[in-house]
Amino acid sequence: MTTPGTGEGGNTAADIVQAALLLAVDPVGLGGAVLRGPPGAARDAWLATMRAALPLGTPWRRLPLGVPDSRLLGGLDLSATLAAGRPIAERGVLAEADGGIVLAAMAERMETATAARICAVMDAGAVVMQRDGLSDRLPARFGLVALDEGIAPEEVVPAALRARLAFHIALPESAPASAGSDRATQDARALLPHVTLDDDVAEALCAAAAALGIDDPRAPLFALRAARAAAALAGRLTVSRDDANLAARLVLASRATRLPAHEEEQPEQPPPEPPPPDTSAQNEDQPDRGPDERDLQEMLVAAARAALPAGLLEALQLRDAARKRNGAEGKAGARRDQAQRGRPVGTRAGQLRSGARLALVETLRNAAPWQPLRRRERPHGPPIQVRKEDIRLRRFRHKAGTTAIFVVDASGSAALHRLAEAKGAVEMLLADCYVRRDQVAVVAFRGQRAEVLLPPTPSLVRAKRSLAGLPGGGPTPLASGMEAAAAIAADSTRRGRTPLLVLLTDGRANIARDGTQGRPAAEADALAAAAPIRLAGIPSLLVDTAPRPHPFAKRVAEAMGARYLPLPAADSARLSGAVAAARPA
Repeated sequence: MTTPGTGEGGNTAADIVQAALLLAVDPVGLGGAVLRGPPGAARDAWLATMRAALPLGTPWRRLPLGVPDSRLLGGLDLSATLAAGRPIAERGVLAEADGGIVLAAMAERMETATAARICAVMDAGAVVMQRDGLSDRLPARFGLVALDEGIAPEEVVPAALRARLAFHIALPESAPASAGSDRATQDARALLPHVTLDDDVAEALCAAAAALGIDDPRAPLFALRAARAAAALAGRLTVSRDDANLAARLVLASRATRLPAHEEEQPEQPPPEPPPPDTSAQNEDQPDRGPDERDLQEMLVAAARAALPAGLLEALQLRDAARKRNGAEGKAGARRDQAQRGRPVGTRAGQLRSGARLALVETLRNAAPWQPLRRRERPHGPPIQVRKEDIRLRRFRHKAGTTAIFVVDASGSAALHRLAEAKGAVEMLLADCYVRRDQVAVVAFRGQRAEVLLPPTPSLVRAKRSLAGLPGGGPTPLASGMEAAAAIAADSTRRGRTPLLVLLTDGRANIARDGTQGRPAAEADALAAAAPIRLAGIPSLLVDTAPRPHPFAKRVAEAMGARYLPLPAADSARLSGAVAAARPA
């Protein structure tokens, strides 16, 4: 199924199969594909289709999660080195896959450093080995298939790696029918270098990418390559409109960040001037030129737009805005590099400016190999000649502070059930926050609205006092409580702190945003208030305070991307563990 906000397009089963065949035709040029979906028949069928279309003997290597650099890039072969008495290199997975396919398992959990190394190899087309006394350059041109088993919208393949893979595919629940053969793709591979592409098609694909808000230059290049591969697979020497349409659906749709402007919103164009008479002969020579460039661009945009699932673009815009805001103002659990405080995490090149701390040993170690050369250049210089490019500075890292926001349901239904136990659970969590030096905020909702009992503060005493005087009774304005908590979380993010939201409620919402009573409207408003919390990526925990778990409380937890925990099963250890699990790593 397509996960909202992930960007994988709503392609048909035929398009999904075509993506496998196109990748078999040009795995290096297209980079690869992201396959989003759980392990199962659909994924196995897609991989089987692609592998059957590859020439016999094509390398096929699996890349496990957490692969070490020595296996990824290669390194010193100890046994061969000891036997030969000289350094012998051992090829890694990427070099072994030269000319073939690399299959990356659980790619949504791939470390950023591993993804960066793979990206560097894909860009260079080779593994450059400068380690363990080895100096070598091994060819490594391959296509990568990233198996994305993520469920939540934020569980995605690292962005840098996704950008280098042409196809982003959301697998269907049922297995797509396979098609094609290795013979057909071999013929297409032989034909591919001879396939031509008209300038108007190339310009239309680039314009369509711009209209869809795609600013990565790789996207139109991938679309051009996909169109040429589609033409070669069909046995054509020239890219057709159908080939360009397929490329727009497979490559551009999954990367769209906005809807193109509607035709009626564009300024009216003046009527074209009639062509001069002397061009008629030229036009007669090209009767099948097809639609003009503008029509072709609109057709490609429409094709990409048709491949988008409903509501995808709005979710992408909200999620990207939240990600940019978090990146600029403090991510959840973000570790920040600082010049003077925190835990030492190595060194970096730089200049000795205010606040920077010199890593003396690393600086001297970096300058040492150049001393003979520098003494020849400056024989009367100091005994140890250090230049600015030798300077190494210490790096420190510290975690951004956390603001724990407790949202307590103080309505009549909650008071009737277990408000006192909920208060006790919050007080226990407050003590844990005090030990961690977290700030805490308390929001209560009852009656017609929510109330911020305590703005973010490090004071445990004030937090306990705000809870002690909290009365119970009245209707349940659940949406108002969630909106108040989201506002505090946004403010904490702007101040560079990590928001953590803990919502304690029985889920029996009966007051809508406008203050009117009615359970259906109140529940709809609560689900609407939960969506921005999920899109903002705020770590959350919903504790169901009802004597028996309430189905709607679980729906709210799913809508806000929160972990769900029924209070009847939440002893102190489990509740504390649930909050710890919700905290950013």
